Amino acid sequence: MTTQMAAAVPAAAGECAEHAAYLAPTWFLDSDDADLAAYARAAAAGAASERARARGLYYAVRDDIRYDPYGFDTSRAGFRASRCLEAGRGFCITKAALLAACARAVGMPARLGYGDVRNHLATAKLLETMGTDLFVWHGYVELWIDGRWVKATPAFNRELCARFGVRSLEFDGRSDSLFHPFDVTGRKHMEYVRQHGHFTDLPYDRIMAAWREHYPQAAVASGFAAGGDFAADAAAERTGAGAA
Repeated sequence: MTTQMAAAVPAAAGECAEHAAYLAPTWFLDSDDADLAAYARAAAAGAASERARARGLYYAVRDDIRYDPYGFDTSRAGFRASRCLEAGRGFCITKAALLAACARAVGMPARLGYGDVRNHLATAKLLETMGTDLFVWHGYVELWIDGRWVKATPAFNRELCARFGVRSLEFDGRSDSLFHPFDVTGRKHMEYVRQHGHFTDLPYDRIMAAWREHYPQAAVASGFAAGGDFAADAAAERTGAGAA
């Protein structure tokens, strides 16, 4: 987004109403959950600016919550932000929900965004389970910082990125942070092929419908259970590729 900073200008009535929706708890973005709110306050503690507060939340969710797309709960409850925090693991959609809920818990407007991507971080085992390299409804967050929306993607924790040989996705609170365009050797990596727009709450039914359309029914029903340890598989595949 390129709108000018407007923190010192009184917001129009329409903008206030819009931001009210992006501050309120929802069923999936349950920012009123006591444990989630406490986690958000701790992550944002000591921040002297909106950008610093946003960065504190981003790095907490990115690195405290392990990215693991093997065998997750595909029920409605499994997509709640508080469930992701409780589990200590999640994938792009649930980690984005957690970051958005944490932002709302500390008074920062937040909304969810989604896109279809190729060259997503994945193991051969996961791609085989999915039957494609297209990840539909990959999730990210838009945060209202210093008068404008800024995109952030907290999915992939630093340790996992190291195992895949890609750079960690950093966030400065000013520029959009959406994807890993190149790996550590400079080869092209992730790319967005379609955008779905932004949402006040997690569009569970639309996500599940898209999954059933693009992926094997058994994979969706099992939460893409591929078996084993995702991070360990990533490291093993990278080692094997290097040996080859």
